[in-house]
Amino acid sequence: MSNLVKTTNKPKFSVAIQSDTYKNLINNTLGDKDRASRFIASISSSVATNPALQECDAGTILSGALLGESLNLSPSPQLGQYYLVPFNDSKRGCKVAQFQLGYKGYIQLAIRSGQYKKLNVLAIKKGELIKYDPLNEEIEVNLIEDEEGREDAETIGYYAMFEYTNGFRKSLYWSKSKMEKHALKYSKGYAAHKGYTFWEKDFDGMAYKTMLRQLISKWGIMSIDMQQAVEKDMATINTDGTYEYVDNEEDTIIEQEEPKEEVEVQNENTEKEVSMNEL
Repeated sequence: MSNLVKTTNKPKFSVAIQSDTYKNLINNTLGDKDRASRFIASISSSVATNPALQECDAGTILSGALLGESLNLSPSPQLGQYYLVPFNDSKRGCKVAQFQLGYKGYIQLAIRSGQYKKLNVLAIKKGELIKYDPLNEEIEVNLIEDEEGREDAETIGYYAMFEYTNGFRKSLYWSKSKMEKHALKYSKGYAAHKGYTFWEKDFDGMAYKTMLRQLISKWGIMSIDMQQAVEKDMATINTDGTYEYVDNEEDTIIEQEEPKEEVEVQNENTEKEVSMNEL
């Protein structure tokens, strides 16, 4: 019997989450029955509204959601803090849910550390950039004042910065062409113009997370929660606590909600994981 046949016989998430095994896992992880009840209701609702997610291995859905809950992040696509994204896992022969941290999740975790006075990321539009000095990390721009006009203007680059409460500052600027090369390098689907990748659906949103990840992972103060989120970002998490990165394949399934912040990640402290951890 193939792995695919075996996995398709597994109970759906709505049934599995009511089992004693999963209920015990939830209660032991969260340690509060009321919180556990709210969690079950919340994640069950999220899965029920996503047909593609319903087809995924229930254990990977639960484990990813428990990680998000432990980080006090919301699974709501509207908030954009983290997502559970369905992927085809050719090794298992089934569909699995991958935990993906949104750029707003990065911002939330950074703010909670209490170390950041300022943290910002934005797209730079055509005609706005006067100059950027990478040596002194100084940028000079003349932002378009008309909000609607600025939103419709062509994006030429991306800027991110943070300032600690002690006054230390760090900033980063990437041209759009550099970001484009980055996307082509780390996303098989985008390079092949398959039309389903997050890069193609919302390039700017993907770029925001890339900039924050580059900035914070290399120069920022990372809390324990931030370290855990970064380590398991883009991973399929198992109920035993182990996790692995699902390589991007041409038959990857994308969440119907079209998450806007799911981006490749790069951590200089986990270089061996980067190739599997990028979109």
